[in-house]
Amino acid sequence: MHVAMLAYPKLTQLDLTGPYEVLARFPELSIDLVWKSLGPIDDALELRLTPTRAFADCPPADILFVPGGPGQLALMQDTDTLAFLRAQAQGARWITSVCTGSLVLAAAGLLTGYRATCHWMSIDQLAMFGCTPVSERVVLDGNRLTGAGVTSGIDFALTLGAELFGEDRASAFNSRWNIIPPLRSGPDRPPWRTRKWSNQFGHHQLPFKRVALMLRLWQPKHFDKLSSKPAARLRQNPFYFAINRRMSSVKKCWLAAVDA
Repeated sequence: MHVAMLAYPKLTQLDLTGPYEVLARFPELSIDLVWKSLGPIDDALELRLTPTRAFADCPPADILFVPGGPGQLALMQDTDTLAFLRAQAQGARWITSVCTGSLVLAAAGLLTGYRATCHWMSIDQLAMFGCTPVSERVVLDGNRLTGAGVTSGIDFALTLGAELFGEDRASAFNSRWNIIPPLRSGPDRPPWRTRKWSNQFGHHQLPFKRVALMLRLWQPKHFDKLSSKPAARLRQNPFYFAINRRMSSVKKCWLAAVDA
């Protein structure tokens, strides 16, 4: 059974390597890391990964998987990647993701009408693509299986393993690794750094341009019209303002592809 795991620049490697660690232990599965070419790529923290298949020579996937990460934003408007995902999805038994990888699947039109999850900071954006956001660690809807933020990738892969090979085999890994409930986080208690940034943004201590550039959401050319307006004039948290502007652009591209 062939697993095609998308490996792209600026992904969050744990979104990829967590599920890989689980799935690679099932001998029935043959796994490829897939990208446009076979040249090495760097994740969001410059960990270098090497794809094993290029888009052009990737065999049909039984399991299609997309991880998340900062590079996901650009990927949602990458026509080559979206076309590859749509083509592979036609014959895939399972269409899956972890973290913001579900937004890439959604941008390709592969989650329309399905229930799905995502990282808690981005989950509401699924609704922009005709999905039903579900705030759970792992969500199964038909042959769509999605995991929430980063560390839920292990839970996601164990769930997929149970669906494929039975709960007994999957639970053996669960016992071996001594998996425990995660520390409390998510929308009820964001991680410390997120709380710190939210407090800064909420009190408008940083100008919008600096925030968006820090988050690598826009390039300087995108500020021709907005200039360097202070955050107070945006009437909302600049982090979400930047995210929503990018997502609105992605949605326009997606709707144009659907109508074509």
